[in-house]
Amino acid sequence: MDIRFSETPAMFGTLHFLILAAVLFLSVILVFVFREREEKTLIRGIGLMGIIMLLMEVWKQWFVAKYVYPDIRSMWYFPWQLCSMSMYVSALVPVLRGKAQDTALVFLATYGVIAAVFALAVPADMMRPQILLFIHGFLYHAIMLAESIAALFILRRRAPLQFLPATVLFLVMAVIAEIINVISPHIVGENGLNANMFNITPLYPSTQPVFHEIAVRFGIWPEIILYLGLIILGSFGLYLLVKRFTGRAGRSN
Repeated sequence: MDIRFSETPAMFGTLHFLILAAVLFLSVILVFVFREREEKTLIRGIGLMGIIMLLMEVWKQWFVAKYVYPDIRSMWYFPWQLCSMSMYVSALVPVLRGKAQDTALVFLATYGVIAAVFALAVPADMMRPQILLFIHGFLYHAIMLAESIAALFILRRRAPLQFLPATVLFLVMAVIAEIINVISPHIVGENGLNANMFNITPLYPSTQPVFHEIAVRFGIWPEIILYLGLIILGSFGLYLLVKRFTGRAGRSN
């Protein structure tokens, strides 16, 4: 099970770019596949992808505990990263109704896309020597894009969209992530690996490029606020594109 690369693939290396090209190609194919599907079919498809992601997450937790961090307590892979949110939201989509389902779909078509694209573009934590874990990371985020495309075609047929509820959902998730980050040292102990959910831990400067330097120079909390603000801003930009795609004038948020 613990099959490894002879040399860990490099971020921005040949394999990384080939994977990005394949994901882009498959995403274009899915646009043509999903565009004529009925709404009920797309909703069931999103729910099925969410369940697949949940099963993948269960496997990942087992694999990490057995092969990656078998000798220490670790919350590094605790399933509450921003990318994990699409997993939970998509699995719930088929059972949600009305505005709750609209909020979930807008979240997938905005925040879900931001999370997937940036994880695929800068996959530092996915460039693992374990081949199965490496495949898991890229496949998981490719599924995120697939369900976001499906959500987009559902929203195209619905009433004017609201961005604020999806943002409130995101902020609630971020608060929970920060609580996990703060309490993780008390769970894993001195020799354990702390959580860094949403990449906003207040315990040390960000590990993200550029944001690390901002945290060092201006402080961790200003960096966290800027980081979250940019995610919201980028998602709002996608929301405006979604509104244009739907061909409808959204209500004031």
